[in-house]
Amino acid sequence: MIIAEQKPLREILNIIDKDKKLLVIGCGACVSICFAGGEKETKSLADGLFLGAKKEGLELSIETDMALRQCEWEFVEPLEDRVKKADAVISTACGVGVQTMAEKYPEAKIIPGLNTTSMGMPVEQGVWKEYCGGCGDCVLAFTGGLCPVARCAKSLLNGPCGGSKDGICEIGRDTECVWQLIYDRLKGQDRLELIMGNVLAKNWEPARDGGPRRTLRTDLLIRGEKDEEQK
Repeated sequence: MIIAEQKPLREILNIIDKDKKLLVIGCGACVSICFAGGEKETKSLADGLFLGAKKEGLELSIETDMALRQCEWEFVEPLEDRVKKADAVISTACGVGVQTMAEKYPEAKIIPGLNTTSMGMPVEQGVWKEYCGGCGDCVLAFTGGLCPVARCAKSLLNGPCGGSKDGICEIGRDTECVWQLIYDRLKGQDRLELIMGNVLAKNWEPARDGGPRRTLRTDLLIRGEKDEEQK
């Protein structure tokens, strides 16, 4: 899931500037699960902005709405009338959702209400950890299902550095050394040979460093064309 957290109210109020009629739109997907942009958080943000503006002697008209997923046009299309009537739209989706809204409604002022932080999972109530860096060339089959790209502070692919101690990374914060975890897991599976030999260099071509990525599924394109023909 994509993990995000709410931006400070002060930052959002500064961006709003002279806008008087706001529409705050929540997202029912990932950001709802991490309690950042769901229905409850969307209404809370709207209340906070209203009170913050009132403190400064400003009057805002704020409405709220929800989209099942803001990262797909079909789910933000029903919002068209409300978006057009607003001076500014505050999206409490991840960065993908904000950009989807901005692309769908290029004439609207779309403001992010959240900071997108990582891709990960909940490990306990109120705690999420980054587990995936979206590198485009997954190595989890060779590392016991633990990602060294996202979970190693240095994204090392050939074993640990000399900075970990007692299984804890040198950056502290109780961050476990993922290479210690990888070693322990592979040892338990009797598969240590996967990391004990020469590890081939990783293919970074599909990673983000090559520019914005595009995923193409030709089987779905063909299926879509057939569906159109049947219509």
